[in-house]
Amino acid sequence: MRAHFHAVNFDADKKLLALIQKKLDRLDKFNDRIIDADIYLKVNNTGKQNKTVEVKVHIAGNSLIVSRDAETFEKATDLVYDVLKRQLRKEKEKKTG
Repeated sequence: MRAHFHAVNFDADKKLLALIQKKLDRLDKFNDRIIDADIYLKVNNTGKQNKTVEVKVHIAGNSLIVSRDAETFEKATDLVYDVLKRQLRKEKEKKTG
């Protein structure tokens, strides 16, 4: 999957971007109509869960947007992945069903 990363107000580490890319590449097995994704990484100044990962996945005829907050970008990515996996399965069932 082609991914476009946007780190808002900070420079993201290449290891973090590679980890997120690897995780999101696994989404292709749940829906083969994924075109690309925009990933926004943000650091908020409030609370303990101040890391936000927002992913906008473009699939043929639709877009799915998921945003989650966590203590680390890795945990937020895991949360986003789980939600996107469910949504992509549901979207594929709609198209094939």
